[in-house]
Amino acid sequence: MRMCKYEAMFVIKPDLSESERKNKFQHISDVIAKNNGTVLQSNIWAEKRRLAFPIKKIHEATYYLVNFSAPPEAVDSIKQAYRIDEDILRTLIIKTEGR
Repeated sequence: MRMCKYEAMFVIKPDLSESERKNKFQHISDVIAKNNGTVLQSNIWAEKRRLAFPIKKIHEATYYLVNFSAPPEAVDSIKQAYRIDEDILRTLIIKTEGR
């Protein structure tokens, strides 16, 4: 199976409790694993950072960065799973390596 490396940035609601945030970060990793991917590295990039413009009337957010490898055909399924999560305001996934 052909794997490519990706970097994903998540903009997450800032008002989640500590346990809700841990569950959200685990959910993000689980979605990648369910789609035959592997999380290589994940961490909080910025905590309660001011947004350039409001998203759904929210002015601050937590940024979560994940590096992972996955088959190219799985990325659409991964994006769709994050799109329906109301705690994730925005998602950006870019390919960093592989063809």
